[in-house]
Amino acid sequence: MDFEIEFLPVGDATKAGDAIVGRYGSNGQYAVTVIDGGTQDSGDALVEHIKHYYGAETVVAHVISTHPDNDHASGLRRVLSELPVRELWIHGLWHHASDLLPFFANKLLTADGLRKKIQAEYQIVDELIKLAQAQQASVYEPFRGANIGPFTVLSPTRYAYDRLVAQFRRTPEPDKTLLEAQNFYLGVAKQSILASVIERVTEKVAQWVDERWEVELLKDGGTTAAENETSVVLWGDFGPTKALLTADAGVNALTWACDYAASQSIDVQTATFVQVPHHGSRSNVGPQVLDRILGPKIAGASDNRFGIVSAPKDDENHPRKMVMNAFLRRGTPVRKTQGRRIRYYSPGMPVRTDEARAEPFGFFRKVEAYD
Repeated sequence: MDFEIEFLPVGDATKAGDAIVGRYGSNGQYAVTVIDGGTQDSGDALVEHIKHYYGAETVVAHVISTHPDNDHASGLRRVLSELPVRELWIHGLWHHASDLLPFFANKLLTADGLRKKIQAEYQIVDELIKLAQAQQASVYEPFRGANIGPFTVLSPTRYAYDRLVAQFRRTPEPDKTLLEAQNFYLGVAKQSILASVIERVTEKVAQWVDERWEVELLKDGGTTAAENETSVVLWGDFGPTKALLTADAGVNALTWACDYAASQSIDVQTATFVQVPHHGSRSNVGPQVLDRILGPKIAGASDNRFGIVSAPKDDENHPRKMVMNAFLRRGTPVRKTQGRRIRYYSPGMPVRTDEARAEPFGFFRKVEAYD
């Protein structure tokens, strides 16, 4: 099939996000898929982009919301408001209230009470579902094994998702004893949204250290928010071209995705391009999981595969140079958005005169020290 996938720029300074759109088909008949919409502003830009390049009457076959963070979900409101959509794929957190109850510490909670609490905290998710229902679009949940056009969902499972929701920053306190008894508690501390924003704004690189090709300083053991571990990890199969899209997935979600892919005879190391998780954060990857996704370290960069990182312009801290080096060591040079869109397309798709080739990062001799 013919196809194109585009990573649109989102945010500036510390305001990151993802907004991805693509289409696939043949003989001029294409189905359009939107994966996340970034912020409100990038949602407007995404709608205009689709109308300009795909056609004013474009119908979006699939909208996929990978997880409920505002920097991924907010812009999708514009897509569902301005464009006809056939399917919305989104996790309805409160839809599972009865099954979620055991994983919260407060045993006086009722299913209805929990549903109302969660629904009130995740208003953007609620709005997206209502916008889809208003135009009679079908609403589905993207759990492992679901097929969405050329994409297969590799993670999360419903089992993992229900246990992770109790660890979200805007849900009640989890029952840690129960989760630990099930060997599931991830130990990701809850923090307020304000504290999370302040941490991102004030985060500075305290020290730079030397890194050599043969000595990797990236460490295993990174942890990320539970919301990120529920990110929808997608395997895209476009014939000879394969894609691995990771959103903000952390080490756990990436490991689950690799395990499921292997069980389905999917070799993730054959991906032509790989999305760098969570805007290049080192909390989401480590050497072990990168070895599974990309293969072992090699002597030099490869021309057979590349990475794409969605990172805001003017952000000095992301993507992490240590992470870019780790991808490059494994034959995957990374290209960045940071104020520009990145488009990958098959020979059958139109060439545009208003785009230039995105150059990959080289090897960084100085990287960020761990605190």
